[in-house]
Amino acid sequence: MQASPGATLLALALWALCSPPALGTEGKRKLQIGVKKRVDHCPIKSHKGDVLHMHYSGKLEDGTEFDSSLARDQPFIFSLGTGQVIKGWDQGLLGMCEGEKRKLVIPSELGYGDRGAPPKIPGGATLIFEVELLKIERQQEL
Repeated sequence: MQASPGATLLALALWALCSPPALGTEGKRKLQIGVKKRVDHCPIKSHKGDVLHMHYSGKLEDGTEFDSSLARDQPFIFSLGTGQVIKGWDQGLLGMCEGEKRKLVIPSELGYGDRGAPPKIPGGATLIFEVELLKIERQQEL
């Protein structure tokens, strides 16, 4: 027995409405990367091992700010892709240019997970970061 075209469309619509947003292959939410400001001249892009100088502000989904380098007026400096920061940053800042600004929406699996980072970040929290890459220090290849 074949379903009518109307029943098929209804089933597809219900499936789409009930499906969780932005799911990856493991059934987890994906990292979302939005470019807020592009730069015209980009001689180097960030890659694993680079030391990055960043300004950022981090918020929860309800808009509560939990951290900001801007408030301290001091850039955050770290080595990309070496586990010094959450996975969402190690992945979301790859291929970035000096002067570029991005918005990262980081699911808890790529942030602080179920444990969170009390008291400011609850377990399972999605993190929203506005980031600006100020400087790339390229480490010399051996």
